[in-house]
Amino acid sequence: MKSKNYIGKIKSIKKINNDVYKLNISSDIEDCKCGQFISVLCPNKTLRRPFSICDFNKENKTLTILIKLKGEGTKYLSSLKENDEINFLAPLGNSFEFFENKNALLVGAGIGIAPMLFLKKEMNKKNINNYLISGFKTDEEIIKGSDENIVGGSVLDNIEELIKNKKIDIIYSCGPAIVLKKLSQLAKKLNIPCYVALERVMACSIGVCRGCIIKLIKNNEINNFSVCKDGPIFKGEEILWD
Repeated sequence: MKSKNYIGKIKSIKKINNDVYKLNISSDIEDCKCGQFISVLCPNKTLRRPFSICDFNKENKTLTILIKLKGEGTKYLSSLKENDEINFLAPLGNSFEFFENKNALLVGAGIGIAPMLFLKKEMNKKNINNYLISGFKTDEEIIKGSDENIVGGSVLDNIEELIKNKKIDIIYSCGPAIVLKKLSQLAKKLNIPCYVALERVMACSIGVCRGCIIKLIKNNEINNFSVCKDGPIFKGEEILWD
């Protein structure tokens, strides 16, 4: 499905912890897939703000995003009220691939839990065995929906043991680059496929400005790819990590 510009309406907005809000947005959008994102226009701001899709209800055409307060753009979004209009591009980026008869480990770090919640919901619909583990700095920051929460430490603590105990065949993750890098390295060591959704500042969100370039190693060649257009999901083992 091609991305389009939509004028949506805020159906609900809820503060779920100290600095994270959940926004439910209705529009004419027909479909969204796990891993895709939207890019929101904020008044008086040149650049749009990208947000992972946390959920999508096809029947009432309502999508959900989580926003974490960071700057003026997210401050504006957090101030919206029910029935306020919102301008956004969607759906953007590629999506997670599903593999039946495989045990999937989903790893979300902080706000990176957003696409993992959507992925878990869709996997449950397809009866794909999955386990979602998420990491947060404090109990107050926990976003509900995971099978296990790691608080205070790293979400990667003891994860190799978890992978072996649950006989994990494939890994999906979203979060800070350092988490995705270490998880990708572990997956390569264990010979397990690992798909990561990268978090990047995206100026245009459609691959024109080339401001979110990363380097991938494919067929022994290193080439540039745009996170917004070619991703945000990539095979961890193909990313040339800093």
